[in-house]
Order: sequence, then C-alpha cells, then structure tokens
Amino acid sequence: MLSQPQIDRQNPFVMVLFGGAGDLARRKLFPALYSLHRNGWIHPRFAVVGLGRSARERQEYQSIVRESVQKYSRLDTDTEQDWAAFLNRFHYVSLDVTEETGYQQLKQEVERLEQEWEIPQNRLFYLAISPRLFGDVVSRLKKVKLTETNGWRRLVIEKPFGHDYPSAKALNDQISQSFLEEEIYRIDHYLGKEMVQNIEVIRFANNLFEAMWNNRYISNVQITASETVGVGERAAYYDQAGALRDMVQNHILQIVTMVAMEPPSRLKPEAIHDEKVKVLRSLRGWTEADVAKRMVRGQYTAGLLNGSTVPAYREEEDVPPNSANETFVAGKWYIDNFRWSGVPFYFRTGKRLGQKATEVVIQFRGVPQNLYFNKNNDLAPNLLVIKINPDEGLSFQMNAKKPGGEMEVVPIAMEFCNNYEEGSPEAYESLLHDALEGDRTFFTHWDEVSLAWQFIDPIRNIWDQNDDSLCFYEAGKSGPQEADDLLFKDGFSWNTPQRLRSHSVVQGSEINSKP
Repeated sequence: MLSQPQIDRQNPFVMVLFGGAGDLARRKLFPALYSLHRNGWIHPRFAVVGLGRSARERQEYQSIVRESVQKYSRLDTDTEQDWAAFLNRFHYVSLDVTEETGYQQLKQEVERLEQEWEIPQNRLFYLAISPRLFGDVVSRLKKVKLTETNGWRRLVIEKPFGHDYPSAKALNDQISQSFLEEEIYRIDHYLGKEMVQNIEVIRFANNLFEAMWNNRYISNVQITASETVGVGERAAYYDQAGALRDMVQNHILQIVTMVAMEPPSRLKPEAIHDEKVKVLRSLRGWTEADVAKRMVRGQYTAGLLNGSTVPAYREEEDVPPNSANETFVAGKWYIDNFRWSGVPFYFRTGKRLGQKATEVVIQFRGVPQNLYFNKNNDLAPNLLVIKINPDEGLSFQMNAKKPGGEMEVVPIAMEFCNNYEEGSPEAYESLLHDALEGDRTFFTHWDEVSLAWQFIDPIRNIWDQNDDSLCFYEAGKSGPQEADDLLFKDGFSWNTPQRLRSHSVVQGSEINSKP
C-alpha cells in the first residue's frame, strides 16, 4: 500500500523487462513506472532494458513507451522536458529468449547502464512473457551470471504459476536454482488493488468489526468477481485454463485468505503470510460428492449484453465448437477452524455477465424472529460491502425507521467512496513499488501457491472426468440458475451489486431513495 515516499528505502536499480513491448508492458507497466516516477516513489537513478524478438531502434522503443503512457496512464502527461527525462531511462535489446547468444549482449548492456547511472548492481528481472518460458529464462540468466550481483536481485513473475500442483512445483524447483524464495515476487494483481489491501485495515483497525468477525455474528461471506467481457484474444490460453484456474486458484482464494486470516503477530510480510497459509490449510477438502453439491461450473451461450447480441463461447474465435471449458464458476467453501466453523464462503466469477463488479459482502446474522421489529421475519440483514472494482469503497447496511408516522423499518446504507479525481493508484503501481522496496506483503509465497493448487486440483480432476457437470447461462445474465440454487438451499440469496444500490442511502441527515 503506497504511503509517503521514503527516500531511505529507495535504491537505484536496473529493470530488465522480458516482453518489453508486449501488451502487459504497454497497458500496465509503462504507465505504472511513469506514475511512480512522477510522484517520486522510485529513485531518480533507474534504467529499464526492454527485451523483445523484434529489432527496434532505441528511439522507436521510447515512442512505444510514450504512446502507451499517453493512452493508459491515469495521470496527465507532463512537459516535454519531463518527458525527455523519463524516456531517457528506456533502452532496448533484441533478444530471442530461447537462444543463449543474446544473453551475453544483455549482460553487457546492464553493466554499461549500471556504470553510466552509478547503480550498485540492484537488478529487477520482470518476466512479462509466456509462463512456459519462465524456467528456461531464469536458468539462462544464471548461466551468464546476470544473477550474481553486489546489490540486490529480485524476480517478478506473472501468473499463471503452473497449471496444476506438479507443474507449479517443477517450475518452482527450477527457479529456486537461481533465486531464493525471498527474492521471488509472484504477482497476483488483485493483491495490488486498493480495497483488497484495505481489508486488513478495516478488520484490524476497527474493534467494532474484529469483535464480530466470527461465526457467532456472521452468517455467510459472498465474493463476486463478474466480468462483462468474453475471452477476446485470450481464447487459446483460456480454453485450456478455464475460470477455475484463471480466477479461482489465485484471485478468489487470495481474497478469501485476506477476509478469513487471524490478526498477524506483527505487520511483517512473513507474519501475514503465515496467517494466510493457516487459512488455506483449514479449507475443507473434496470428495466427488462434495464437488457435485458445493461447486457449479457454467459456460455462456449467445445473449444480449448492453444492447448488443454477443456470440456463445463455443462460437468465439479459436474456441473448439464442442469445448467443455467453463467460463463461470460458483462454489461454497468451508474453513474448518475455531473462528469460521459452519460459516459458508460463497463465491462466483464469470465472463459475459450482466455487470462488471468485484465485491466482498459480509452478511451478519439476523435479528431473532418474532421479536417486535421482526415479527414478520422480513428485516433485511446487516451487510458490510467492500467494493473493489469498478467502484472502490465501503457500504454498511443497517435497518432504521422510515420517516413518517408509521413504524416502518427499512434498510439504509452508509457509503464511503474511495475514488478521487486522479483515481486510486493502479494495482501495478503499488506492486511494482513494493517489489522495488523489497516488500513481499502483497505477493504470493510458494506455500500459498502450493496449497492453492492442492485445493483446486481435485475439483479440476473431477470435472475433467464428467462433462455432464457443465451447465449453461445466457450472456448478459447473472450466471446459471444452479449458482442461485447453491445459496437458496441454505436459505440465502446473492447480494448483488444492483440490489445493494437500490436501497436507501444515508446522506447527512436525510434518507434519500436511490433509483
């Protein structure tokens, strides 16, 4: 989480960016570097070496950087003088990562820049490339001794980290030959989101919530991560991964650990990591019957979204016409420890849904039935809603008397909006800043990756053996009916973003009805 700049923690560095002109670099990394540079969050002496297979002159590469920042940055671009100072830090080396010959040239360029900028061999290697290349690239970096430094060395890796536990372990074993675990920064960009990082503060800085954050007061937890987009250009990857591997194994599980973890003994990455691992170890395991009862997988058919007809998943480009891949997953998990025993954690995530929203809803237990205010058992529950995307903020729903003569109780919501004029820092700004400062708090450790795969793999294996478990939902809707039934059987229903925003909202001393 970004705070005031601390110059004593900032070090000069060289960033070696594999995939230096790729989509991730253009959309996220160049704008993130620009924002950090503009706001003084990184040391003024730094250099970036972009790597790619295409031959490019340095000026052409700098033009790519500038166009990307102008298109995707949340900040207005600065003067020409400041532009020149920023772009002067970018260099380019043409390199085929599968061939060893170019790595020696890369080493010479890195060493030249370190000498020119007086950088004490602090090197950040960022792998924004295909995951199948991770292991070989790291091995070649070690072979040419680029990983041997007098300063610090750090490796940033994008997801997916393996496609199951055996592949993840093999990759980790290979990378561990060149980097220590504390030097490896596995990115889950959800952990860089402002309101995900805020979960810790909401819980542990407010005794009101921490005292009630258990199975005595909470009836269920709901996590929604819905997207309106389809698979787009990711069809080749997505049809092999599916929503379970693409979203649940990493993003959803990480949010669960943030919500359910115990207070850490100290605010250090290792202590926080230990508490997250305890949550993952406490997740109830799976039998085939459990998967059938507590997990739902779906695939979108053609439908109407935002007034336009969109094709079915099987009609998307590069998707096999008989694909059994899931584009939607919902489930009910249990954490079998003292705090959460008996509390269901519901989640759902999918593509081509009716609304884009990422939210965590904590639903508290209701008022006992047949008491005066609840004689008809129709009081709405108290809800704490953590809005992550696209809106950022909090909403706390409670019950109050409706203005007027009659004693009518209605739900109201107190809202906090975290958006501001320039927007919250992008996830990659926060995570890149933390990696440069050596803070691994919001990066996934190997233990977390390992346990997450071991929890997810049995579900994947059971689904792969039973195509009949796939259900369908119309694009533009909220998902398959089976996902609604998952909660209905327990006496609950999804607290959707639309429903929450239809409630009355407290603004000052007035109660105003929102449309």
